[in-house]
Amino acid sequence: MELDKIPQWMLALEEEDAAFLKNFLMKSGSLKDIAKLYGVSYPTVRLRLDKLIQKVSLSEQKEEEPFLAFIKGLAVDARIDLETAKMIMEKYKKEKGNLSC
Repeated sequence: MELDKIPQWMLALEEEDAAFLKNFLMKSGSLKDIAKLYGVSYPTVRLRLDKLIQKVSLSEQKEEEPFLAFIKGLAVDARIDLETAKMIMEKYKKEKGNLSC
């Protein structure tokens, strides 16, 4: 596949996420097999897959402002909690709205 034809969501994956996705495909989507491969519990693998799904969804929201996508990404990666992310985004939207007046 040519580089310019690779979907943006694939390019946005971190190396660790790409390796997880490859292993997931190689194990035919079996979360049990992935849990064994990584030596973790099934719920841990499920959580990791859910976070990866969220990252892909976020990267596909092209019309969203980069700052808001960045804040959502921090929340998805558990670098900030969801409530904090919501407060930051609300404040940003409010301030931005006030600037346009």
